[in-house]
Amino acid sequence: MTAINSRPILVTGAAGFIGAALCQRLLQRGDRVIGIDNLNSYYDPSLKQARLKAIAAMAPAWRFERIALEDGEALLALFAAERPRVVVNLAAQAGVRYSLENPAACIQSNLVGFGHILEGCRHHGVENLVYASSSSVYGGNRNLPFDEHQPVNHPVSLYAASKKANELMAHTYSHLYGLPATGLRFFTVYGPWGRPDMAPMLFAKAILAGKPIRVFNHGQMQRDFTYIDDIVEGVLRCCDKPATVNPDFDPLVSDPATAAAPNRVFNIGNSQPTPLLRFIEVMEEALGREAIKDFQPMQPGDVVATAANTVALEEWVGFKPSTSIERGVGAFARWYRTYFEV
Repeated sequence: MTAINSRPILVTGAAGFIGAALCQRLLQRGDRVIGIDNLNSYYDPSLKQARLKAIAAMAPAWRFERIALEDGEALLALFAAERPRVVVNLAAQAGVRYSLENPAACIQSNLVGFGHILEGCRHHGVENLVYASSSSVYGGNRNLPFDEHQPVNHPVSLYAASKKANELMAHTYSHLYGLPATGLRFFTVYGPWGRPDMAPMLFAKAILAGKPIRVFNHGQMQRDFTYIDDIVEGVLRCCDKPATVNPDFDPLVSDPATAAAPNRVFNIGNSQPTPLLRFIEVMEEALGREAIKDFQPMQPGDVVATAANTVALEEWVGFKPSTSIERGVGAFARWYRTYFEV
């Protein structure tokens, strides 16, 4: 699909890990893209600036604005001026543990800010909203793999609760105003240009420096690690296929995966859950160094295991993430050594 000279796609969180990768793909295929980000100091802003520089080098004509989602006046002014055709909301106050220590930041960005996004979409003719949810909404659920038909009523962190709230808010706008909205539950995203607060970056930094890595729950954890390119491909395909009403919706059956409104929720995960100790082993092989492991108890707000059922996504857009951790971690390690010159 080519969208040159058409209404733009607005990407929030454009300086973030997923947002920057998505902007590059959209620009490569000819879309006009406007990116916004508040460039906060949750982690080193220099990495965010480097991502933006890489985007600008590829497509100087793209537009970037430093705007926080909480700034409703500035955000709605941008909607009015640009009238985006598609909005991809990837901005959020990230971090499960950070939400335990700084709940106000999570509430302002993830709830108040998302409300401003919904209002912008409602009043300015947005044809499709795609937004980031998270596998964290499944909370302490042990019924693996997670699928969208399962209830998600028991979050174990405020971050998870905010993402579940986003899904409810989006559904309400779909129901009341006919806004097509698709929520994507990301599962442990990793790869080049990743977040410094996430395990792959923390592990690589410590391993190469000969320092211990903290291994929580004494290593007895499992994650559905999903490579960044697979995440972006799934987001792109949902950008091109707005949510529609499910004609088979049964109001007598409480099914979280379906709706009588143009609203969908999908998992995006690799469907290959990996033990944490195996992930560390692959990282050691990619970096050529052995990790010093500091085994720790479980952290508050964390979960033991995640695994994604992605059948619904595959049926909807014909795509299933499949990048192996060996290939993905190898690409990450090469980028890390180059970027940090180690």
